[in-house]
Amino acid sequence: MRVLFWYCEHFDWIPSMKTLDDAPDAHPAENEKTVVAFVHIEPTDVQEGSNAETKLVKNSKWLARKWETMKIVLHSFTHLGEEKADADKAQALLKRAVKRLENAGYSVFQTPYGYFLDLVIKAPGHPLARIYKKF
Repeated sequence: MRVLFWYCEHFDWIPSMKTLDDAPDAHPAENEKTVVAFVHIEPTDVQEGSNAETKLVKNSKWLARKWETMKIVLHSFTHLGEEKADADKAQALLKRAVKRLENAGYSVFQTPYGYFLDLVIKAPGHPLARIYKKF
């Protein structure tokens, strides 16, 4: 798994282009003061015994604590590596991560899966505003 974490003062999206035929209808959203994880899920991340999901959850929580926010957005972003997991398995991993974060008290959103999105990002110029991790 490869993740580019951002802390965003604003992170908004508008669905632009559907990339998966069976993706449900998607709607725009606006978010303020949130940690955003651009997540690239690789085939090994969805295999039994992988700890990538746990690391995604722990790192998301760590950065949220640093910025004193309880808001997290998970954004599927299959452009950080060459190999990508099966779409259904990747979506299932993200849904489990959302549930785990919600169970820990976070307000969690997932960008519409199966869409290209128009994004509005406003992030501060701070060393903890952009962090790259490979698990």
